[in-house]
Amino acid sequence: MPLFINRDQIFAHQVHLLEHKLRSKEERILELETENAILHLRLAECLGKLRHDHEEETKAADELQPQRNTPKITQAALVKLLSDVQVVKQDLSEVFAIYVSFATELEEQSKQLLEKVQQASSCFNGPCREEAKNLHCRVGALERSLEEERERCSAEKLKRKELHNTLVELRGNIRVHCRVRPVLPFDHVQSSASGSGPASSEEVVHAVSDDTVMVSCLKTGMPVHSKTFEFERVYGPEDSQDTVFKEVKSLLTSLLDGYNVCIMAYGQTGSGKTHTMVGSQQLEESSRMQQEAQQGIIPKAAAELFRLISEKPAEDHTVEMSVIEVYNNEVFDMLATDEQGTSVSRRRDVLTTSSGTSQVTALTSEPVGSASEVMQIVSRVQKRRAHCPTLIHTSSSRSHLVVTLAVSSKSPSALALARRLQSAKKDMQRSAHRQWWSPRCRRANPAAHHSPDELSLSAASSPCASPSPSHSPCPSPNHSISQAPFTTKLQLVDLAGSECVGMSGISGAALWEVSCINRSLSSLSDVLGALAEHRPHVPYRNSKLTHLLQDAIGGDAKLLVMLCVSPTQRFITESLQSLGFGTRARQVQKEQPRRKSNTLKVK
Repeated sequence: MPLFINRDQIFAHQVHLLEHKLRSKEERILELETENAILHLRLAECLGKLRHDHEEETKAADELQPQRNTPKITQAALVKLLSDVQVVKQDLSEVFAIYVSFATELEEQSKQLLEKVQQASSCFNGPCREEAKNLHCRVGALERSLEEERERCSAEKLKRKELHNTLVELRGNIRVHCRVRPVLPFDHVQSSASGSGPASSEEVVHAVSDDTVMVSCLKTGMPVHSKTFEFERVYGPEDSQDTVFKEVKSLLTSLLDGYNVCIMAYGQTGSGKTHTMVGSQQLEESSRMQQEAQQGIIPKAAAELFRLISEKPAEDHTVEMSVIEVYNNEVFDMLATDEQGTSVSRRRDVLTTSSGTSQVTALTSEPVGSASEVMQIVSRVQKRRAHCPTLIHTSSSRSHLVVTLAVSSKSPSALALARRLQSAKKDMQRSAHRQWWSPRCRRANPAAHHSPDELSLSAASSPCASPSPSHSPCPSPNHSISQAPFTTKLQLVDLAGSECVGMSGISGAALWEVSCINRSLSSLSDVLGALAEHRPHVPYRNSKLTHLLQDAIGGDAKLLVMLCVSPTQRFITESLQSLGFGTRARQVQKEQPRRKSNTLKVK
């Protein structure tokens, strides 16, 4: 039987064997390469050690070389040191000789001084001692006299200030205060007009005293020309908000005494009017003490008003607040609301009543009971007030804001008087005479001999004063006496700032706002000029602002104008204009402020 041989299997087997041997050879090659790499690493380590040992040997040899040369170097250094020591010894000998001479001279001078002291002490024990004591006593007396004169001068200064305020009040003049603000960052911006002139940030307006402000007019190539302006009070940049309000505080007492009061801030854009009247608006995260320190006249006046009211609990006081905005020569009621109760600005008209006072038609008033309620309303109104950014101020007010606090008072003394009158009538009716008159009653008509003020005084001093039996002030049981409360107004005015269009960079539709602002302020200046010159016609109706403030400017209110000026050369023109406005305002002689009084009505 023939043997079958499968050659393919044999070849496959041989191929498999050869592949196995090939893999074995490759693995052997890898092992040899790894051993070769290890040997190379060991060779590199050995070479590194040999190189390191060679460097150490070289370094040791270098260190041994200076040691061999040390004796030579040390010998040279010792020679030099010896010469230096000899020089120092010579210097010490010279210094010692100088010291000995100084000691000898000092000893001689000490002896001379001791002799002079002994002579002076011996002389002092004699008549010189008495003379020194007399001089000491005279110096003490002069110091005490100087201190007394200083105290007397301060008292006289305060008295002069009080008398001046009284004189201003009696003459009916407008009180004018001036406040110079500090230099602010935007003062350092160079204007195009002052490129070759003096620096625009240089201070030229200074508060030289508490009643005088000086303006230094600087011109290139010309000597400095100074002008001074005097006002009732001048505040410098260092004066705080509390210092400003301290001088205004006395007017609030007059408010509860029955006088109308108006405080008005006037000045250019960026001069600090809103800061003076309202205060800083960026103190939400600061402490309460800092917030109170930065409050303006409006919040401080409200707090002082309610403090004064709280000190008179027996009297009946109610306070109502209204806010008016004069924008583009139109009057807007800032507390008006629509049908849904949302606050909106309503346009109103200003009318002149039969008594000659100005009145806003349909004006909205809100009762307030604390200073915080007043400031809540002011903050709410400030957000809706017209503002516009300019090159001078980032949030310049474009309208005049008038905050009015109307205080209605009812004095209990008049009610007590009415009760006394009724009890006196009852006692008279019980008397044996059964007559309506008494020896204390006046039969003559007091109106024919006395003024209305004297009539009110006589009515308060005498329980019975009447022109006739039918009009006897001693009421019958069928009559009742009622009292009409009197109302006084506190007007706090933050005027919009006067400005130059070229400097503020206003253009477009905002030019109309600037025109209305400048025209209303010019009308205010014209009114003051007419009042100062006693012209027959005062142009109150030329502007809604002057028409609205007619009672305060030319009426019987106590008016305080707070001038706010910038101190730098950049705004010198506007500062001079504001100071001139204040000078004209001081020349105005108004009617003497009249006190509102209670009236008794017999029904």
